[in-house]
Amino acid sequence: MAFEEHGVVKMVYIDEKTHLEKFRQFIILNTCATYMPAAYLHDTSVFPERDPEHGTIYVEAVSKIPLREMRDIKFVKVAEVLGVIYKSKSGNTDLKWRQLKGLFGRVTGEASPNSVVNLLESGVLRKDYILKKIEQSASKTEEETG
Repeated sequence: MAFEEHGVVKMVYIDEKTHLEKFRQFIILNTCATYMPAAYLHDTSVFPERDPEHGTIYVEAVSKIPLREMRDIKFVKVAEVLGVIYKSKSGNTDLKWRQLKGLFGRVTGEASPNSVVNLLESGVLRKDYILKKIEQSASKTEEETG
């Protein structure tokens, strides 16, 4: 997860292969799960997007049709997603999903503690991945304090 060192919360670097739908679910959990219309929630071709002044969510796709705007989120229907950029309002999470083949891609970037929880909840990350990160951080801290 995120690690606290000397009272400072450290972000976690993420580099993991995952299905596009899992990353879509992560974005929804992090931004609009409480008010996203149910029909959009269950339609895997509908994504939230957001302007940079509120924290960027941008879907790069072969085609994109705007559906509805609610609060600071625009819902779009997409086809053939090539990439997704997600930056949180706080700036503590900055993740990119890039297509590798079909609906599978790689998520890379930095995630806050809250985002790590939502990455785990949405299935982007697995529990063993988090445990490995905790071990790496613990051994790195031991080396530094040595």
